[in-house]
Amino acid sequence: MTVRPASPLVRTLGLQDYETVWRKMQAFTNERNESTQDEIWFVEHHPVFTLGQAGKPEHLLNPGDIPTIQTDRGGQVTYHGPGQLVAYLMLNLRRHKLGVRQLVTLIEQSIIDLLHDYGIDSAARLDAPGVYIADKKIAALGLRVRHGCSFHGLSLNVDMDLEPFSRINPCGYPDMQVTQMRDLTEIISIADVANALHSHILLRLGYNHPEAAPPREPL
Repeated sequence: MTVRPASPLVRTLGLQDYETVWRKMQAFTNERNESTQDEIWFVEHHPVFTLGQAGKPEHLLNPGDIPTIQTDRGGQVTYHGPGQLVAYLMLNLRRHKLGVRQLVTLIEQSIIDLLHDYGIDSAARLDAPGVYIADKKIAALGLRVRHGCSFHGLSLNVDMDLEPFSRINPCGYPDMQVTQMRDLTEIISIADVANALHSHILLRLGYNHPEAAPPREPL
């Protein structure tokens, strides 16, 4: 009989410096082994622009006083700031029988399911990973896989200042418009959104009772 892997441990980190969390995510991935429990980290970041491995500096139009960090995820440039929910998925993909494309689809569909709960119609696009409301982007993806294990993850605009997105070509697309949940639904809390997204990710991973997941723990 196949034994289902333990549900990922969920950590809620609050508002954190990007580089500190990134380095801890790298260390976790480098040090894990086949028996290490998967983890999902929910966090908000202080304002920062991040460039993916193939990120082109010309997509940083006018960063101003917001710092820029070259990171090791996939994708181009994006912005993180307070009021944006970031979820980092440290998953053993072999354990879940997932390829990278399947993981991307799982993340996108989890976000689409979440937004549907709030009465927001959204969709993924084949030509540009992420989740969109009509032609406006509400969620971005950037992943890295090392030794069959994923890290980095997604960012979902919940209730934030969107102005810094005008200083870049979001995800490398000139004139890409962005939006957020606050402008599309009733007042919500980022904690409630994190709880709902956590449930949808676990359901997509095959856990039928996400409410039975381990307690949330600090980093």
